[in-house]
Amino acid sequence: KDPYTRGHSERVARYSMAIGKHVGLSHDEMRHLRISALLHDVGKIGIPNEILQKPSSLTPEEWDVMRRHPVIGQRILNEVAGFEKVANAIRHEHERWDGKGYPDGLKGSQIPLASRIVLVCDAYHAMTSDRPYRKSLGHEVARAEMVRCAGSQFDPTIVGALLAALDREHAAIAAAAGRELVAAA
Repeated sequence: KDPYTRGHSERVARYSMAIGKHVGLSHDEMRHLRISALLHDVGKIGIPNEILQKPSSLTPEEWDVMRRHPVIGQRILNEVAGFEKVANAIRHEHERWDGKGYPDGLKGSQIPLASRIVLVCDAYHAMTSDRPYRKSLGHEVARAEMVRCAGSQFDPTIVGALLAALDREHAAIAAAAGRELVAAA
């Protein structure tokens, strides 16, 4: 329904797996986390295209509609046997560490760990991607925003794990580029 969402969900899943590994999740927890990350926006099926693809800021009324997608996602996945944990994680993916999120206003460790991980990855990828209503903020600006919002919007431990994973990824890319230069010389 939304062409951006597939690649976005795959990137969110990749970041989520790196964080899950960093924080020591079990095999089953990693499996649930991956599915939660891949399906975190499934509820957008129930959101009108005019809102999903709007090229400008949403009105307050449109935001009210958009904020329904986690509950819609939970309802969809509650119909799939064995997906209860995933459905719960998706419902709470927009909860904030400080309790100012939605749909239930959960706070801190009340928020399922998978939801906290997916939120951080979702936000980072959204900031570093071109969206219909704005261009990418770039990695350094996004990193600074993640740090700024750690402890209010985001679980600070999860932000630290994401930044560590990004540092490892960038170091691996730099090392590979260096090997290519040496091989070409």
